[in-house]
Amino acid sequence: MMKNAINWFEIPVKNFEKAKSFYEAIFKAEMQVVEMKDMGALMAFFPADAENNGVGGSIISSPGHEPSQQGSLIYLNGGDDLSVPLARAEKAGAQVILPKTSIGEHGFVAQFIDPEGNRVAFHSAG
Repeated sequence: MMKNAINWFEIPVKNFEKAKSFYEAIFKAEMQVVEMKDMGALMAFFPADAENNGVGGSIISSPGHEPSQQGSLIYLNGGDDLSVPLARAEKAGAQVILPKTSIGEHGFVAQFIDPEGNRVAFHSAG
């Protein structure tokens, strides 16, 4: 039985160290780096609870992965109040394109452009 519709995501980056520092600043957590030599890829993993079917993801630098503002939109966990990580994102160089916005009983969302040029979002209950 499928527990989550999503099980993995990747955010493409060109400047790996800059992007890693940006996302570490948002989550106040160190990201584990893995080099996938056979794919020519460098990845850093977001915090995830793999033991409890948590959805995982990474930033990735490799041929064929291009930052973009088009296409699928990834909603990162904004915690109890997405204002907190959104403020960290802006301080770390993100451009907020949709401030914290209510979506009624489903909580709040916000969108930003990360320093690599990707459109990314947050979702939170509060």
